[in-house]
Formats: sequence, C-alpha cells, structure tokens
Amino acid sequence: MATARVSAGLLMFRRSASSGLEVYLAHPGGPFFKNKDDGAWTVPKGEIPEGEEPLAAALREFEEETGLRIDASSTFHELGSIRQKGGKTVYAWAVEGSCPPGHCLKSNTFQIEWPPRSGQFQDFPEIDRAEFFPVDLARQKINAAQIAFLDRLVARID
Repeated sequence: MATARVSAGLLMFRRSASSGLEVYLAHPGGPFFKNKDDGAWTVPKGEIPEGEEPLAAALREFEEETGLRIDASSTFHELGSIRQKGGKTVYAWAVEGSCPPGHCLKSNTFQIEWPPRSGQFQDFPEIDRAEFFPVDLARQKINAAQIAFLDRLVARID
C-alpha cells in the first residue's frame, strides 16, 4: 500500500450546542495555497510508508501536521477512501475530539524552491492553520473529493 499516491488521515469531529456537528479541517501551507480558501481545506493526512498500517499512519500524520495527539485506543469510525482529482487515494477515519484551549498549531515543514527558478529554497509549514467548521460550511471549505468523508461521517453518527 505504500506509495506517494496513497495517504491516510483523521477527520476529528465534535458536537457543539450552537452549531451542531463540527469537523476539524486543515489549510495547506506554502505559496500555492496562500490565497486559496474554499475548496482548499483538507482532512489532516499524509503518505502511508511501506509497512505502516493505514490507521497508524493517519494517527502519526495528524500529530505531525497539527501537534495534537489522538489516543490510539479512541473509537475510530472508518470512512473508507476517496480518489482526488490528481489521482491520490485518501483513506480516512473519524474520531471525536477537540483542541485544548489555547492550542497552538505545530505543523511539520517542507522545503521548495521559492520563488520558482530563483535558486533559493524556503521552508513552509505543511499546514498553516486548522479549525473547526460546522458541516455545512465544511462542505464549501474542503477539497471537493473529500466531501464524501463528511457525508459518510454524518450518516454514521446521526
């Protein structure tokens, strides 16, 4: 299952008295996503290395990208997989949780040549921000292919 074209992630959710079901989405960092909002947000996810179980990869990637640790003994709801426009397959699990008050996002970084063909390399966070959205608003924010994860979550927990 290990290839750059297969990722695993966690869709954290919580129930809010004021807005109902909310999901935690991440906004990709770096210059390509700087001015993008609707359709750019994603389930915190990452590649599944050779020999790593997909759920273990999802837990590891969630922590690397958000700085939040989810207990492996939590209840996970399998949301299956989707195929994104670029061909990447993404597996996801939902888990109920929240961010501690005052949590500061701590994402790992990646390096690219920026500006292009400048010979200069810069580091950027993989995730530059993350937040909870009510499901209806999340449908606007999330990568279109990942809307299926929202639908499956709502069907599973309602």
